[in-house]
Amino acid sequence: MSTMKLHNFWRSGTSHRTRIALNLKGLDVEYIAVHLGKEAHLSEAFKAVNPQQLVPALDTGEQVLIQSPAIIEWLEEQYPTPALLPADAHGRARVRALAAIVGCDIHPINNRRILEYLRKGFGADEAAINAWCGTWITAGFDAYEALLAADPQRGAFSVGDTPTLADCYLIPQVESARRFQVDLSRWPLISAIDKACAELDAFRRAAPAAQPDAA
Repeated sequence: MSTMKLHNFWRSGTSHRTRIALNLKGLDVEYIAVHLGKEAHLSEAFKAVNPQQLVPALDTGEQVLIQSPAIIEWLEEQYPTPALLPADAHGRARVRALAAIVGCDIHPINNRRILEYLRKGFGADEAAINAWCGTWITAGFDAYEALLAADPQRGAFSVGDTPTLADCYLIPQVESARRFQVDLSRWPLISAIDKACAELDAFRRAAPAAQPDAA
């Protein structure tokens, strides 16, 4: 089987979560950098890879998968161990809900193209951008933290004592929160999970600063 190719960008949160999932699955991929700052994603060459012109895109050797939720779910189905979803239906729903807080309600409205539009269309300066991002990160993390606190079986990670899909989503968002100068001390349980994940090689190797195209 040919090596899979991951088209991604070092600082992209969606790329980061996909790298974590690949690492947790023990899969090697060829790293193909798509420089968002230089608008490489808008090139005709990359449009031929992904018509939506967003990262990540995973070339499996048989087809190109787009959208990180679809890619990570495909990885879970294609490479079921180690599992990123619990065995029981309620556990899977819980993990998916936590992931969706980040993937549906925080990240999309803090994504680069949204922020570029705020800068260019509304004249937002960096203080305004940080305030905008902080608003949605705080709303999502408040809910995430409350769900963690209410879980009587809470372990070292978001759900249980092994990393799940939820942690793949959470850790890049924590990284983003730091970038936008959000004070993480408000969420001690999230901070504890971040620390637990930082001790795992799969998360360390996926970190933005560890990527070959890191600026």
